[in-house]
Amino acid sequence: MLMAADIGNTQTVLGVFEGEDLKAHWRMATEAHRSSDEVGIGCAALLELRGMSLSEVEAMIVSSDVPPLVRAYRRFAENLLNVPFYSVSSEIKTGLEIHYDDPTALGSDRIVNSVAAVRYYGTPAIIVDFGTATTVEVVGSDANYLGGALMPGVYISLDTLASRAAKLQNVDLEVGVPKAIATNTPNAIRSGFIFGYAGAVDALIRRFREELASSEPVDGLQVIATGGPAPAIVPHCHEIQKLDPDLTLKGLRILYEMNSK
Repeated sequence: MLMAADIGNTQTVLGVFEGEDLKAHWRMATEAHRSSDEVGIGCAALLELRGMSLSEVEAMIVSSDVPPLVRAYRRFAENLLNVPFYSVSSEIKTGLEIHYDDPTALGSDRIVNSVAAVRYYGTPAIIVDFGTATTVEVVGSDANYLGGALMPGVYISLDTLASRAAKLQNVDLEVGVPKAIATNTPNAIRSGFIFGYAGAVDALIRRFREELASSEPVDGLQVIATGGPAPAIVPHCHEIQKLDPDLTLKGLRILYEMNSK
């Protein structure tokens, strides 16, 4: 059984695979100070809830740009589980031709999502990940990673707004979709964040499509979205075709497959 972890700055998604089958997955808050022992205790408890145990784990792969947690998960895998450990970077086998000024500066989650999009949806593809930052990537034909854009994530922006404005509160974006012209403050915030982010992402995708069309055919272009807040935003986007909540975990499994042989 493969354990895969996508460790973001605010949330961690953990999954376990049996072959290509995602048997279970969990989403939790990222705590950068956790030790390898604490990581092990948490993983053991989650597996036990689904009738599984750490003894079934045969390998681990992690995508993270939080160095202390990469070290903690590595120690957990190698010292406590005694299983192979893989960490995603531009230096491992990805199957991508990365066209980025400094490939080592490319976030591991952006690599993972691109790999999964190539395998499951083909190229050319645009991938939108609603995470701590909202990222938009482009993979051209022949698996050429061409680059992308980043903007503040939905919940980071919402937290900042609530902390800086005394009369504004934090709201749950998934409670319900308001009218664009809202008549109370919570719904006004929901309107601005849901429709505002949907519009911003649509605008980026249209610009990406125009730039991509100047250098290669865009027939069959796939636009895929993933990430925690995605279910609240994607239904209001006009340019996104598919929502795949497990895209990053799938990409991690593919990278393990590539690099374990």
